[in-house]
Amino acid sequence: MNEDFLHYVWQYQLFSFQDLKTTQNDDLLVVKTGMHNFNSGPDFLNAQIKINHQLWVGNVEIHLKSSDWYMHHHEIDKNYDAVILHVVWEDDAEVYMKNNKPLPVLVLKDFVLKTALQNYRNLFAVKQSWIPCENEIATIDSFTLNNWKERLFFERLERKSTEMNAVLEINKNDFEATLFQLLAKNFGLKVNGDAFFRLATSFDFSVLRKVRFNESVITALLFGQGGFLEEEVENVYYQQLKKDYKYLQHKFQLESKTKNMFSFFRMRPSNFPTIRIAQLASLYHIHQNLFSKMLESKKLNEFYKLFDVTVNLFWKTHYTFEKESKSSPKKITKPFIDLLLINTIIPLKFLYQKRSGTVNESEFLELLQKIKPEKNSIISKFKELKIDSNNAYETQSLLELKNNYCAKKLCLQCAIGKSILSR
Repeated sequence: MNEDFLHYVWQYQLFSFQDLKTTQNDDLLVVKTGMHNFNSGPDFLNAQIKINHQLWVGNVEIHLKSSDWYMHHHEIDKNYDAVILHVVWEDDAEVYMKNNKPLPVLVLKDFVLKTALQNYRNLFAVKQSWIPCENEIATIDSFTLNNWKERLFFERLERKSTEMNAVLEINKNDFEATLFQLLAKNFGLKVNGDAFFRLATSFDFSVLRKVRFNESVITALLFGQGGFLEEEVENVYYQQLKKDYKYLQHKFQLESKTKNMFSFFRMRPSNFPTIRIAQLASLYHIHQNLFSKMLESKKLNEFYKLFDVTVNLFWKTHYTFEKESKSSPKKITKPFIDLLLINTIIPLKFLYQKRSGTVNESEFLELLQKIKPEKNSIISKFKELKIDSNNAYETQSLLELKNNYCAKKLCLQCAIGKSILSR
């Protein structure tokens, strides 16, 4: 038993109103449960109750035990002077008001609906379950589930954009610079994401703006800052990049990072950091004001076209500087572009629209609904529970559900949990 459940029972009045009485045997009628308070102070504000037909207006405090009132030192806190009812699960101590009269107490366990209590116990009884409602989630009606998915999706989008806002503020509200740094992090995927972000933030974005017109120079900037141009490699392309980078170091007072911060271990060659850096260099060589172009793009094919760039000829026959390989185009694939859209472009675009007061929710929904569903262990497990995903919008919603509700057992704040408890 926890206080969240008592809050839920009180807020949604999941208790019997027949012969409702206080511990002092006074008749009790709940007119208004009050407004749920998530800040400091009593749990419900501006409630209205009748005790023996006398109307009282004030606050309601909820505890597992009456004695918690003293454990939390409410008796010396003026914020609790206007409490008119103490709602508890177990009455184990007399609580007195400032006028030395006993505070009216409602013991919920005497009146809570048996179905609500049983549903609560069923939801939280299985300790080793993957999610608390894994036996019931497939029975939730589609209307409730679909509405909750949309709410979850925008909660996830809001959270991602808030995290990006911190980067934007460091960049003095420069969306182009922020896009470059966050795209770079996404190019590194989970394994090299932090390394790519350190690379992208190791120099001022104005340097990239100045050199992007020369493919060799912008490539030298990224590889040099990543620590890849400190070896002795005998090929013309490498030597040219090394020469260009020495010039850049002198002109812009650059300090390179270490190559060792990038991992090649157990990675597919197409995801080698060398290939991703080459693709990033080609992308920014071809496109000026990339963020502005992304703002103009609405449809999925427009984004695919934007990322349809060709790497330098050298990389078509190499995965690293040292060793030649069979020729391949090294294009940025559509599934990889989908990841960039989901994790970087859409959240940053959402942040921009939010700042300008022009949020177009349908634009993001329509775009994500065109992207294929993500494949990972969480989505696979939901599928086992008969919750299928048809697109990336639905997979993003389910990831938010699992990570920020199920994993934290916030069932009482979840539409699915509430639906189960209210049966």
